[in-house]
Amino acid sequence: MSLQERLDAFKADFEAGKPPYSVPYTVIETMHRATAELIASGAATRALKAGDKAPAFTLPDPDGRPVSSDDLLRTGPLVISFYRGVWCPYCNMELQALQAALPEFAALGAKLVAISPQLPASSRKSSRQNELSFPILSDGHNDVADAFGLRFQMPDYLIELYRGLKNDLPAFNGDPSWTLPMPARYVIDRDGTILYAEVNPDYTRRPDPQDMLPALRQANAPQPTSSLDV
Repeated sequence: MSLQERLDAFKADFEAGKPPYSVPYTVIETMHRATAELIASGAATRALKAGDKAPAFTLPDPDGRPVSSDDLLRTGPLVISFYRGVWCPYCNMELQALQAALPEFAALGAKLVAISPQLPASSRKSSRQNELSFPILSDGHNDVADAFGLRFQMPDYLIELYRGLKNDLPAFNGDPSWTLPMPARYVIDRDGTILYAEVNPDYTRRPDPQDMLPALRQANAPQPTSSLDV
């Protein structure tokens, strides 16, 4: 079963209120409204795309150690997944799928990191409950997400809904701004060029990890020799 098939099955059960889920339909309607408005805003079209240069960053891992994109790119291409947080079941299923694909990435010389706005304690929980062996980095205030064009401000009615559901993002993230990144996946070449970009304002839609393999193979392909080089 593909990642999207798993996500679709979860969404169907969740929205149908099948056990253990029991969510009023007004909650589902509000989530649909927020997603539709984010799509209509065109925010995803303004995010970085294939061919753009990725901004360099240094972020802390769950133990507080700084992780630099420049260091990661010294040995090969880099796969980055931006996700919302440990509280998001769609994100957790994506992290599990990325973990399963990790040997394929490693065989192509690539490293993988996930980036979320949550504090290190929540990142440790993400790693533990999803049995991850790749780093989760904490992007305070969604600053790196903003540099990639992914950060968006949640509307007031959605903030009210989250508060009613006891989903306290300021506590999770140590940031009162109520911003999130649009889920996104990038493959970055060693020179910082983005080879693959998938950004979706609909948080229930995620690409399959294997979709990135052609870009990783491209990153490892021998470069043609110019006649000026001989």
